[in-house]
Amino acid sequence: MQEEIRLPGHVLCPGCAGAIAERLIFNTLGRNIILFGGGVCASGGAANATVPSFSLHFSGVGAGAAGIAAALEAKGVKDVTVVAMNGDGAISDIGFSKLSACAERGDNIMQFCMDNEAYMNTGIQRSGLTPWGAWTTTTPKGKQVGRKKDLPMIMASHNIPYVATLSPAYPKDFTTKVSKAAGIEGFKYLHVMVPCPTGWRFSFDKTIEVARLAVQTGIWPLYEVDQGVLRITQVVKERKPVIEYLKLQGRFRQLGEKETQTIQVSVDEASARLQQMDGKRIY
Repeated sequence: MQEEIRLPGHVLCPGCAGAIAERLIFNTLGRNIILFGGGVCASGGAANATVPSFSLHFSGVGAGAAGIAAALEAKGVKDVTVVAMNGDGAISDIGFSKLSACAERGDNIMQFCMDNEAYMNTGIQRSGLTPWGAWTTTTPKGKQVGRKKDLPMIMASHNIPYVATLSPAYPKDFTTKVSKAAGIEGFKYLHVMVPCPTGWRFSFDKTIEVARLAVQTGIWPLYEVDQGVLRITQVVKERKPVIEYLKLQGRFRQLGEKETQTIQVSVDEASARLQQMDGKRIY
């Protein structure tokens, strides 16, 4: 039987994909890790992991992990993996300069963005990773200005060794990428989809269905950029219309046919661009 690194139970909302993602991460990496950061809503991984854990204010994205990695290097320790976990608000907004600095320096850490697309633990306010059209408490009519930041591609532009997108609905793809990243020296960035029943307004038993539909519609493509070469890791031959994904979530209920079509066109264009890059070196 596989040893569980994460303690049973959690203090997250029922149906939170963060607990699933953390379990996949920890059980793939094993015990020989040091964790920095709080994971989803700053209360997940560090509270439940039975490995050494450290945390600063959630604005300290990567900074503490970089210090830990530097200390291990100074001591000549090479068999411990430093893992950093932060939410989308901390990474895309408050702590982005620190994230970028870690990438530019090539700090030897694995940085996970646990993306639930808003500041969920402080009241469901919009973040830089909130998608266009989505309701939050600070966008009551739906986010009207600005698309979701394409953070995986922004990190790829730093020319780091490894970038990947992950979904808990595709555990084999998920764990394969985590294992690969663990074997690469330098800064690795892994962007995890974390559906949030509370903030996204769907039934807590629909978490995996929502995550799977995000991939099947092209809203959340699964790919990796390994040493500069992009590869789509989950090919969707016939994408489902985005309405199949949107209609399950109350945060999109204010959207009409026109707004839904706008999202469909945006996803179609993004999917076409990604397919053009598949198998090619992008840096």
